[in-house]
Amino acid sequence: MEVPPHLLQDLFQAYFDARRNKRNTNNQLQFELNYEKNIFALFSQLKDKSYSISKSICFIVFYPVKREIFAGDFRDRVIHHLVFNALNPLFEKLFIYDSYSCRKEKGPLFGIKRVQYFHRSCSRNYQKESFFLKLDIQGYFMSIDQKILFQKIQRAIQRKQIPYAEFWLWLLELIIFHDPTKNCVMKGHKKDWDGLPPSKSLFGTSCGTGLPIGNLTSQLFGNVYLNDFDHFIKSQMKCRYYGRYVDDFVILDNDKEFLKFLIPKIKTFLHENTRLILHPKKIHLQPCKNGIPFLGAIIKPYRTYVRNRTKGAFFKKIQYWENQMPLSSKEKQSCTSCLQSYLGLMKHFNTSRLQEKMIQRNMSPELRKIFHKNKPPIYDHI
Repeated sequence: MEVPPHLLQDLFQAYFDARRNKRNTNNQLQFELNYEKNIFALFSQLKDKSYSISKSICFIVFYPVKREIFAGDFRDRVIHHLVFNALNPLFEKLFIYDSYSCRKEKGPLFGIKRVQYFHRSCSRNYQKESFFLKLDIQGYFMSIDQKILFQKIQRAIQRKQIPYAEFWLWLLELIIFHDPTKNCVMKGHKKDWDGLPPSKSLFGTSCGTGLPIGNLTSQLFGNVYLNDFDHFIKSQMKCRYYGRYVDDFVILDNDKEFLKFLIPKIKTFLHENTRLILHPKKIHLQPCKNGIPFLGAIIKPYRTYVRNRTKGAFFKKIQYWENQMPLSSKEKQSCTSCLQSYLGLMKHFNTSRLQEKMIQRNMSPELRKIFHKNKPPIYDHI
């Protein structure tokens, strides 16, 4: 099996990409102690096909919703970035414009702005009645069929005649069919898994099903898996106003009956082509004037608000820092960064009064003093 000629150089780039947001973690620091030696070792293992995936760390996160995360070892993260850097440009050409997850110059805020545009256009600047259909897939990452996913990627690579396809397919097969539940390191308490539905855990999936949430490659694979569905909605169903972020998608139209007609068509397509099921409790068909809930925002005519869940989370963070008082200098920095991140999100929406209320009414004078001392000039109005 021939390897790409610039594989070693690409591995170094993948290492720098992988460490960008993982500085000072134990895995990253251990790898960095002898990073050149470790990268050359990875290069040799890829060259002679002896590379194998290490143990993952499994834990539960509780915000914004309870999820099971499998974090790969740092050396495996380097490989994930290697694969992403090599193959993402290929799939970028195949994706529709309105797929927003894990794509350069896209993301949640871009998706919200696109749905704002859909709302204006579909309603003729809010003069005509319009409706939205919002759907969600049940246990998306845990329901992905690994064989179907690999076949989709294989067809795309062969159709585009990607150089060194045999090498990339061998590496992709290792990643896709790897079972991270085997010999994983469990972090946190066993009770953290209490109440987590089987459809949201890899420990409850059948063999050959599911991808670990937490790997960069899983984000790319998630986009690839629903790419045919995106084209089905846009090309065959002729839905002009359609956008998707991972498994959360919305369709706007002036005809309510057409949106009703789409629901069984979507169910059939997903079942026959991807073995996925629509979440029965997350099918919403309503007038757009009521507000379109999408990616943490409520989009209404002429204005957009943050959802109550974000407001509640912001309030809880304020209460958390209040309970930590007095704060050390390092904690003051963390506190200010945390509060600024929420305010940075809110400034994209119509929330000036909400921002002022959070700062002026919910913060104690001591915490407000810390925030005002460290805040950047863009928050001088608060």
